[in-house]
Amino acid sequence: MGQQIRLEVVTPTGAKVNEDVDIVNAPGFGGDFGVLANHAPFLSTIKIGTLTYENGKARKSLMVSGGFCEVSNNKITFLVESAEKGSDIDVERAMKAKERAEKRLTQAAQQAEDFNRSRAEIALQRAVARLKVAKM
Repeated sequence: MGQQIRLEVVTPTGAKVNEDVDIVNAPGFGGDFGVLANHAPFLSTIKIGTLTYENGKARKSLMVSGGFCEVSNNKITFLVESAEKGSDIDVERAMKAKERAEKRLTQAAQQAEDFNRSRAEIALQRAVARLKVAKM
C-alpha cells in the first residue's frame, strides 16, 4: 500500500465518510476527476453522480448530489447536499422516482415548461445515480 489521502464527505446532516484512502473518483461539473495522495490543491463543483473511493482492494461508492470539493494538504473534502451508500438506497423508491421524472419530462416537453423540465431532469439524475450506486 502506497501513500494515502484523507477523504471527508460531509452533508448538512453530518459526516458520511472520514477515512484514509488510496484514490477518489468524483463527478465534477467540468468532468469526472480522480485524486491520489499529494495531489495539487484545487476546488471543484460537484454534480449529481457517483463518488467512488478505494482502500486496498476494497472499492466503495456513494451517490452524491450537488456541492463542492476541496483538495488541500493531502486531504479531499466534499461538502455535498446529500450522500448515500448503496446499501442505504431504497431501489424500489428510486425506480418510482425515475419513472415519475421521466413522465414529468415528457409532459414538460409537450407544454414547453422550462421550470418543470429542469426539476424533472434533476430528479431523474438523482434517481439514476441512486440506482447505479445501489447496483455496485
